Amino acid sequence: MTKYNRIAFLFPGQGAQYSGMGKDFAAQYPVAQQTFEEADDLLQQNLSKLIFSGSESELKMTRTCQLAIFVDSIAILRVLQHLFGQLQPAVCAGLSLGEYSALTASGHLGFADTLQIVKGRAEAMHEACEATQGAMAVVLGMEAAQVEQMSLGDQLWLANFNTPGQVVISGTVKGVEAGSKMLKVKGAKVLPLEVHGAFHSGLMQSAEEKLALMLKGAPLTEGSAKLVMNVTGDFASDVEDIRKNLVSQVTHPVRWQRGVEAMEGVGVDLFVEVGPKKTLAGMNKKIGTTAPTVSVNTVDDIAFFVELFGRDT
Repeated sequence: MTKYNRIAFLFPGQGAQYSGMGKDFAAQYPVAQQTFEEADDLLQQNLSKLIFSGSESELKMTRTCQLAIFVDSIAILRVLQHLFGQLQPAVCAGLSLGEYSALTASGHLGFADTLQIVKGRAEAMHEACEATQGAMAVVLGMEAAQVEQMSLGDQLWLANFNTPGQVVISGTVKGVEAGSKMLKVKGAKVLPLEVHGAFHSGLMQSAEEKLALMLKGAPLTEGSAKLVMNVTGDFASDVEDIRKNLVSQVTHPVRWQRGVEAMEGVGVDLFVEVGPKKTLAGMNKKIGTTAPTVSVNTVDDIAFFVELFGRDT
């Protein structure tokens, strides 16, 4: 019996991808292999081959990496739930793209429906990136309130509030350059990010409009777990609120720190990061969560749960 009473599942976003992710799960667990095959069939493309052996440059493309991360995350999730029936989340959350993995994990939308929306979202965002030529940068060493006081103009937006002292800005190349200079004068460290475009900014307006049409008919239902969303940094249970937040997320900032704090506020005593890399565990450390975070990125990471629940089956 677990000593943890309220478990939160966290899912990573774009940028966590790497060639070969999930390959060890597919090789060892049929449920993971079946998930990758299901995605290939639904998409009518060999996505699994790209995930397992594609180049980093191929996987980095917005239209590819969003699908790859989503499928890998759900494959790992299904392995965990197959092996450890007791491992049920009380709440789910995901960083940007990861919100769609959380949507499926929390029971609000099935895998097949979510996969098609992720595909459409990725395509729409790719097209917006190609059309606008935006940029992003991470701001370090300055509190969010200070960054928010900055005069942004119409070419710069606040994109992510990740951790204390880590905010991401997004916008046109000119806007990000001007904002970076202003922030450096105020004492911040500003580093450009290698991204395809200006995510979570007004430059994604065309993608937001296309996503709204996709989500309009999505069969969202009440989930089995609570959902914490990026736009508000808080819980959302009403189906229409969830739909609205998913749409708004494309052009609005991700309030990740606030969301993590909201989960701790209701007594979450274990965070489980499901998917490629261990980015969210690092963020939780910087946020200062009192509950531990366990990342499940490779088969070896399952050992924690074997010890917690007993042998895997």
